[in-house]
Amino acid sequence: MKYVVLVSHGTFAPGLHSVLKMLAGGDREDILSASMEDGMGADAFTQRFQKTIEAVEEEDEVILLADIIGGSPLTNALDVLSQRGLLGRTRAFGGMNLPMALTASMMKDAMDMDALAASMLQESKNAIQEMKLDAAEEEEADI
Repeated sequence: MKYVVLVSHGTFAPGLHSVLKMLAGGDREDILSASMEDGMGADAFTQRFQKTIEAVEEEDEVILLADIIGGSPLTNALDVLSQRGLLGRTRAFGGMNLPMALTASMMKDAMDMDALAASMLQESKNAIQEMKLDAAEEEEADI
């Protein structure tokens, strides 16, 4: 099985997981999340992450999405995956957002990992845009 695993500081990963449940088809066993909450140390997060990925087996693949590259949730998650012998079957990404996570969740079984990674990164980048607002139009509409 291919798992999408979300990790973050605060409640970002569980929040994104909740949105994925709405958009990607309910409570899926292939989407997991763990967060390092305020005041939580690395050891406590590591224990939480180990429990989160208990179902992941040696032959499974992991798509690991994290809030930031180099952050404690990502580095500790990679350490746990390495200890479990899963690092060679893991692709890790930083800067996760909803389009990236949704693409991973919906397309992971339909594409090879290289194509999926490219698609996830492109969708993520395409989603970041400034919305141009025209205040003059708003003022005219109020008259």
